[in-house]
Formats: sequence, C-alpha cells, structure tokens
Amino acid sequence: MFIFNSSIGKKFIQAISGAFLIIFLLLHATINFFSVIDSFTGKYGVAMADEKLFSAGDGLFKLGCDFMSTPVISIMVPVLALGFLVHIIYGIWLTVTNIKARGGYKRYEVASKAKTDSWSSKNMCVLGVVILGFIAFHLTHFWAKMQLPEMFGIGEAENNPYLLLNATFGQWWCALLYIVWFVALWFHLNHGFWSMLQTVGFNNSIWFKRLKVLSVIVSSVIVLMFVSVAVNALIQAC
Repeated sequence: MFIFNSSIGKKFIQAISGAFLIIFLLLHATINFFSVIDSFTGKYGVAMADEKLFSAGDGLFKLGCDFMSTPVISIMVPVLALGFLVHIIYGIWLTVTNIKARGGYKRYEVASKAKTDSWSSKNMCVLGVVILGFIAFHLTHFWAKMQLPEMFGIGEAENNPYLLLNATFGQWWCALLYIVWFVALWFHLNHGFWSMLQTVGFNNSIWFKRLKVLSVIVSSVIVLMFVSVAVNALIQAC
C-alpha cells in the first residue's frame, strides 16, 4: 500500500501516532499534576493518611484518578497508549530498515528545513528506545500495582495513588531516573511536535518559526508537569 511503502506515507503514520503520544502524555501529566495542587491545598497528606477522606474523593488527584476510570476514558486511554507504542516501535522499524537500505549506519533522515539544526532531530530513534525502556520501568511502579491486579486477579490492588507516588518518588535515585527520562522525553517531543505538524501541511517559511516556538512550549509544559510531580512526591515522602 502507498501509505506503507512511500516516504510520505511512513511520515504520515509517524505523525498521526505521534499525535496519540502527545494527547496521552498531556492527559496523563495533567491528572498527575493535580497531586502537586493537592500538596498546596493540604489535601495530599490528608487523602494519603485518611482512608475515609480518600474514599470520599477528597483531593483533586483522587478525583482525577476516578475520572480516568470512567467508561469513556477507560476506552480512550488504551487506544492512545496503543498509538503511543505504535509510534515508538514503528519509528525503530523505520530506522532499522533505513540503515539496511543504505548498507550501513546512518540516522533516519527527515526531509525538512531543520533536519540538521538540533541534536534531537538526529537522535529520535535513540530517544525513542530510552523512552520505551523507561515505560516498562514505569509500568512496574503504577500499572502493575493498580490496574494489573484488578484485570487478572493477581494479588491485591493498591487503591491509593498518593501512596504509590510516595513509594516510587520517595527514593531519590528513582526520582532522579524519572527526571532523566523526562529530559529525554522533552527532546523527543520538542522535535517531534513541529515535525508532526509539518508532515500534515504546516510547512512554509511563515509557520516554521512559529512551530518551533510552539513545540518548545508544548513539550516544556508536559515535561515540567511530570518533573514537578516527581519532585513534589519526593518532598512529601521525606
């Protein structure tokens, strides 16, 4: 098929799946950032320590987690997550096939006006592998302790996300690893966002600079929310 065999089609698949990645991360970061707001309103510690208040939904983060379990979101999140994985795995496959086609190691080249202007544009595959590896690491801390037991009846599910935040980010080395992951994510998003928009048609001299600025803003907002969650949970756990 044209969409799988042509360079334009391949870029289009990456652009669309990349949009899934951005939406998923923005939703995920916003819900988690509610825990930071809770720490300023005094709800973080209260909801974590008092099971009755936690069960009653006292705390924005708890309400956000409840929202994530609603039927519509429960359907949407796996779809977004699947698009996320398709984006990373397909990107790795494109890089490998590109290397073989050239008979040696060359980074996947994107035909754009800024293909040589940033480190991230030349290392998107490496960043994707790092991000994918940390996703597996991340799943062992949250999904494996909350959703997995409920889905398969394995062990007892942890119902209090505040406790999981403290247990994970309360270890300074773990918080540091997550921050390194977030930095890698920033570089990947910073290049990927404007590249995605260029692929779908915003590719002229007027929009180019605007897309660069917009990509920095979007990637920075997402990553700063994630970093603030990790740092705040580390402080709360101390």
